[in-house]
Amino acid sequence: MLRRRTALLRTPAVCGALVLCGCAALPPGRETAPTHALTQPPNPALLQPFAAAAQAHPGESGFRLFSVGVDGLLLRLELIATARSSLDLQYYIFHGDESGRLVTDALSRAAARGVRVRILIDDADSATGDEQLYGLAAQSNVAIRVFNPWHYRGHNGFLRGTEYLFNHGRLDYRMHNKLFIVDGALALAGGRNIGDQYFQVDPESQFADDDVLVSGPAVPQLAATFEEFWESDAAVAAQSLLSPQRIAAAGQSLERRITTPEKAAQAGFDYQGRLAAGEPLAGVLAGQSPLAWAHAEVACDSPDKRKHVESGARVGGLLFPPVEDAIRATHSELTMVMPYLIPTPGELKLLEDERAQQRRVRILTTSLESENDLFAQSGYTHYRVTLLEAGVELYEMRARPGNRRGSGESTRLTHSGNYSLHAKLMVFDRSGLFVGSMNYDQRSRRLNTENGLIIHSAELATETARRFAAMSDPQNAYRVTLERAAPDDPPQLRWTTLEAGHVLTLDSEPARSEWQKLEVHFLALLPLDREL
Repeated sequence: MLRRRTALLRTPAVCGALVLCGCAALPPGRETAPTHALTQPPNPALLQPFAAAAQAHPGESGFRLFSVGVDGLLLRLELIATARSSLDLQYYIFHGDESGRLVTDALSRAAARGVRVRILIDDADSATGDEQLYGLAAQSNVAIRVFNPWHYRGHNGFLRGTEYLFNHGRLDYRMHNKLFIVDGALALAGGRNIGDQYFQVDPESQFADDDVLVSGPAVPQLAATFEEFWESDAAVAAQSLLSPQRIAAAGQSLERRITTPEKAAQAGFDYQGRLAAGEPLAGVLAGQSPLAWAHAEVACDSPDKRKHVESGARVGGLLFPPVEDAIRATHSELTMVMPYLIPTPGELKLLEDERAQQRRVRILTTSLESENDLFAQSGYTHYRVTLLEAGVELYEMRARPGNRRGSGESTRLTHSGNYSLHAKLMVFDRSGLFVGSMNYDQRSRRLNTENGLIIHSAELATETARRFAAMSDPQNAYRVTLERAAPDDPPQLRWTTLEAGHVLTLDSEPARSEWQKLEVHFLALLPLDREL
């Protein structure tokens, strides 16, 4: 999941001997050879299948949710193969693992046949091997920009931590957006980054997540947000950050293409057969998997969000006002899937709103045993009792769900490795939903740029509520409650689940080890919530 907090906060205290302290400004620069302007007409293969439905729903956009991890990988590969003029990608993470290399190889082939490829990535959570992506920068028709980059381009934690220590004010500001646009005709938004965990093909670690495929008027609106970030001063060309030799070396690594995607094949769902058949995209284009048509709002922060926060302005664009308004307007039911739950006072008040006492609020978040970001978990512990006392129904995802309904896992990977949440979903009165990159945490409000969609579709809202019900089932999650031995006693947390058909109630927080609990308890003592 997002290791950004762990990587950045574990900073050595004594590191003044390093010279990175002087690198406070952004590296300047744009591509020396810009990619060509678009000249081809719209791609009929991506527009014509939806023409009749679009005409029957004027002003509305078409949407389809994809919660199965492997589908997210297949969709991207198939959309890249279908592209004829442009591909625009914006991601917080683009790993160089098997999935990342498969996507990179597909982008390389698209560029070779004349497709303009633009990739905008963040710089906070890169890992060894991720630099393979920069090999594309040496290829015609490809431009790569990095949002708010580190000067140090390696993966040494000490050196990265040192630069962060001296440039905290700049480097703490991150682009957390996720967006994929093909030929200006279709888009994918949601919570998924590019990597094996997000596509649920890593046997050791899987993240529940969602993509929403978009057609119609919302696509150019999403494209406009990409352009705003692409042209921002914080988006620096890869050629300004890496030497020609490093780009060339990364390009050579692209020649070692993955011919047999072992993880994706092992994940099941007949990966190779579905890829050969063009599924799941082929079913969508053929109308076998129809889109839900509805009005929608594109919610996106400005690339200059930090300046607005520092000036005291309301944090505009994403949570306030559009998502806040949608939450405040709910009357009967608010349902949330949020991996990180560290609300600001204003966000907490929205959930406690006395004017909505008849409203049922249910939240599924990450349990300690399934969490791999202990900083986030330590912040969340400060709000559990307050939320429960306000009447919120709280569920925490188990690291090993009892069944795979709603999980996005394949049958082969069920009960394999650690299962955790990464999806960011809200359902408003079963009449609309939010899907995007934003967590309900203070970092999303203050320190990250985010994007997403508010879709006014009862069909998709009901579908998402059903997924919530499956994931929060007693076999798959802990129901967290408060109990008091006597009216004047302090409240005690209890975790209830279903194990082998029997109800199991725990009065000690489920965890992978006692050491994990001790570490979270220690971190909870630190005043870190504004960073989380």
